[in-house]
Amino acid sequence: MGVSLTRAAQWTTATSGSGKLESTPMNEFLLKKILCFVEQFTSQHPQEAEHVFEEPLQWSTTLVASDFQTGYDVSDWAVQSCEKDSEGQPLLQLSPPNVYVRSFGQLSKLVHMADERKLEEVRTCLEENRDPIAEILGSSFATKLDRDEVCLDVLSLKDEVKEEGSAADSSDVKVKLFAVLQNMDKQILSQILGEISEQVRLDATAVKNEVELLKQFCSGGEKKVLKSLRYTSDFEFPNGCRAPPWRQVLGEICYLVIEPCDTETLYITSSTAGVFLNEGRKQEGDESGYERISDIYKDLMTLLKSRSPHFADNINKQVFVVQEPLTIQRIPHVELVDGEEQGQLQKSYEQQKKNVLEKPKQQHTSNKAGAEKKYEPCLRWRNLGLLSKCGAENTKPSQSSGEKKKRLRPGAKSKIRGEFTVSSSPRCLSSQKMKTSAGAVHVEFFSESSTESEEEEEQPERRPESNTDLPSEYWQIQKLVKYLKGGDQTATVLTLCAMMDFNLMQETCQLAIRDVGGLEVLINLLDTDEVKCKIGSLKILRKISHNMQIRWTIVDMGGLQSIVRILDSPVKDLKALAAETIANVARFRRARRTVRQHGGIKKLVKLLDCVPNLADPSTNLEKNVEVARCGALALWSCSRSTKNKEAIRKAGGIPLLGRLLKSPHENMLIPVVGTLQECASEENYRTAIHTEGMVKDLVKNLSSNNDELQMHCASAIFKCAEDKQTRDLVRKYKGLQPLVSLLGKAGNKYLLAAATGAIWKCSISLENVTTFQEYKALEILVRLLTDQPEEVLVNVVGALGEFAQIPTNKATIRKCGGIKPLVNLLTGTNQALLVNVTKAVGACATDKDSMTIIDQLDGVRLLWSLLKNPSEDVQSSAAWALCPCIENAKDAGEMVCSLVGGLELIVNLLKSTNNEVLASICAAIAKIAKDKENLAVLTDHGVVPLLAELTNTTDDRLRRHLAEAIGHCCVWGSNRASFGEAGAVAPLVYYLKSKDSSVHQSTAMTLYQLSKEPNNCITMQEKGVVKPLIHIMGSDIEVLQEAAAGCVRDIRLLALANKKACLFI
Repeated sequence: MGVSLTRAAQWTTATSGSGKLESTPMNEFLLKKILCFVEQFTSQHPQEAEHVFEEPLQWSTTLVASDFQTGYDVSDWAVQSCEKDSEGQPLLQLSPPNVYVRSFGQLSKLVHMADERKLEEVRTCLEENRDPIAEILGSSFATKLDRDEVCLDVLSLKDEVKEEGSAADSSDVKVKLFAVLQNMDKQILSQILGEISEQVRLDATAVKNEVELLKQFCSGGEKKVLKSLRYTSDFEFPNGCRAPPWRQVLGEICYLVIEPCDTETLYITSSTAGVFLNEGRKQEGDESGYERISDIYKDLMTLLKSRSPHFADNINKQVFVVQEPLTIQRIPHVELVDGEEQGQLQKSYEQQKKNVLEKPKQQHTSNKAGAEKKYEPCLRWRNLGLLSKCGAENTKPSQSSGEKKKRLRPGAKSKIRGEFTVSSSPRCLSSQKMKTSAGAVHVEFFSESSTESEEEEEQPERRPESNTDLPSEYWQIQKLVKYLKGGDQTATVLTLCAMMDFNLMQETCQLAIRDVGGLEVLINLLDTDEVKCKIGSLKILRKISHNMQIRWTIVDMGGLQSIVRILDSPVKDLKALAAETIANVARFRRARRTVRQHGGIKKLVKLLDCVPNLADPSTNLEKNVEVARCGALALWSCSRSTKNKEAIRKAGGIPLLGRLLKSPHENMLIPVVGTLQECASEENYRTAIHTEGMVKDLVKNLSSNNDELQMHCASAIFKCAEDKQTRDLVRKYKGLQPLVSLLGKAGNKYLLAAATGAIWKCSISLENVTTFQEYKALEILVRLLTDQPEEVLVNVVGALGEFAQIPTNKATIRKCGGIKPLVNLLTGTNQALLVNVTKAVGACATDKDSMTIIDQLDGVRLLWSLLKNPSEDVQSSAAWALCPCIENAKDAGEMVCSLVGGLELIVNLLKSTNNEVLASICAAIAKIAKDKENLAVLTDHGVVPLLAELTNTTDDRLRRHLAEAIGHCCVWGSNRASFGEAGAVAPLVYYLKSKDSSVHQSTAMTLYQLSKEPNNCITMQEKGVVKPLIHIMGSDIEVLQEAAAGCVRDIRLLALANKKACLFI
């Protein structure tokens, strides 16, 4: 998708971004390889498949809304994926005919949905996204992938990205994804080149012999037929070709420059199909130089005869002398490096801006003998096996890593000498930083790697193909910006007013302001003393900051610091505008960090303090409320950072948010509740929400007519209801019925997910479950088990698991047809969903009628298969669910025996290091071991020593189920003696000192089973088991009394037998 696409693919128009892929065998091969790669990506690279692209891949698709099923929010014609990024944006969005995809996971799903059209979808996607790597990883990574002088090592790249300040988790995934794409590129290119090499080797030799023969005609004084003949590259590959690899795949062998005596210089391409004239590559990166501009001739001699009459007349007069071919030393591909700068920074502001956007040009110079050259090997070609041993020996050391990391100055560029080189086309530097001060403009270029792995950083720009594509507004705004630069105060205010007359929400208008340097001027106006200029500037910045690229540029220019300073202004309009602008800009991590580091959080919290003062005019009250609303909006954006949440709390933001929560205005409540629900992920906030009395207001707003407000209130309750006090308060303030009523808005998936989440968490309290049943919530939840996105299903199934704790509800779920969809969900891949589904199925399995249905639907086998899931949470949840299934199945022993390899899998999980997994597996073994045949198989698989190894645990939950498993395993063969030999008896005695009565019960019963082995009785006696057992004998539980008494009896009988034996001796 990188080099293989840009260089090996055959395009109809090489110089235009709108070119199409030709219908050639080579392109078909490429498309099938890329399609196969995308289809298998999710299964082979699940972590990388979740990575969110820097910018979505966009193309015109043939898919329609009806093609999308589970996992997507489908309207009449549009589609959104239920999977979202950290900013809440869908990872796939269909707005016919365009589709926008932001992760490989969604891309793989889309390709599968396309079915027979999948190859055409891939073709269209690549045609409309000519540089997909830049959109997936950012322009800096695309540049790294495209560089010829280095084949990046993953570990060194990871260190480089970390040094640049990227978040560790994000940078690791990016580097892994980069390595996967790089490896795929190399494999495809190597496969293509291998096939081509087999085809062109003989032809390359023929071309070489003909060239050596023609070189004889370049001498002879006045009688010479040709002035000169030379290759454009001195490097020769082992297959005899001199063309770059991405041109070799097109069948091209080498490029020649021939000067006839009577015509202009000829630039010639020799290929497997013949020879033809090309345009002559004038500069690096100009792929048009390779294009054919003449007919194809069978050999060089025929072409020269048709183009040069002098050659045609004199060639037959020449005496051909057969000579040995000249020996050509093969050296690695080289790039000529010249430290000379090309181009200077212009002094005027407009020229500087132009230079920033334009790519530095390279001069086209000829290869001259004797010229000083610095050779650098291309390591990528070496890795592809393209260098001969001879070439490798002549390789000089490549540029040091320290030199590669130097920042380039504007206009500085290495010169490449020679008409054709095989180095990659240069890219524009990935980012730039500008700041105006004292009338001067300072331009700083950063290195090509991303400075920070963020949601919106390093996004490639979308620019029209030519100036003719730009609307008239673009040029009108640019004229206004020029007036803005040179006018006085009055002219500045009038110009700002004129700019606001345009539709500044349109991307063309936004980029017009930036392209001509308007952002610098607007930011500079924020540092003036003129209030009207500041207001006008902020009004424009507030609108254009909805653009992702504008937000990023504002932060790079230091504009966010100026906006934060305005929050201290006594002018309320200024504070409101500044806060709203911060709310737009702070949508990515670096911006949020900048706000915090410059004291913006404290200033924004102060804006919330707008206690009404009756002495103030009503206008001032309205302004106070508007300032507080904008402050809440800004805090909402900033609260996506964990450190910012803590900063808001320390600044006293919680009580102020609680006060604003009582506002009657919805436009105030939405950002306030949005901030609270964002912060409710922290325990300190959850505690404060119920201690400050906010739960009552959240419940009240559940009955609002605004869906967005209802969604945020439900989401806040969802997060806060982890605490029992909050769950009780929701019931106390009659919030359960509004939550059930929200289930009727099934068309709003975001609201439905929040409502079902709140119901799930509230149902953890059985008192709430009883109340929910009064409103028929269970029946509604069962109906939501189908045709819903995973975000909703996780919550619905979680709620059903809690409802099923009440026996009557299990029958209700069965009667409403809920068992089948629950079992069907066991085949999913969402781990959170699987945890909840297994819990719900396990709860339903305690009902024998429901268990019969689960068994008929092969639910037990599906549960058992989840024990192989890599998630420990899924493993433990599945094992807990198996316990009631085994206990309530009609023929449990036969059912377990039918699962091939199931018992071995159970035993192997005893090697886990997770106590929850171990406890659940021990509980399952206790149920399985009730069948003697299955117990025999468990013993053969080595269950005894593995259980014995776990006895030293201090986890009471694990102790209880471990003791129970050991007790049930004792009834087979010599297992009692084996447990004693494995050292399991002594630790079990210490279990009796636990404060958990359930541990006492299971341990006493296990010690009773072990006491039937004499050696075990001796160990128990030595460890002092008798005294605690005598205490347990006084328990009210009859089974526990009998077990303790039986164990003491066995110990006493052994002691008496030993005493009698001694008397007879």
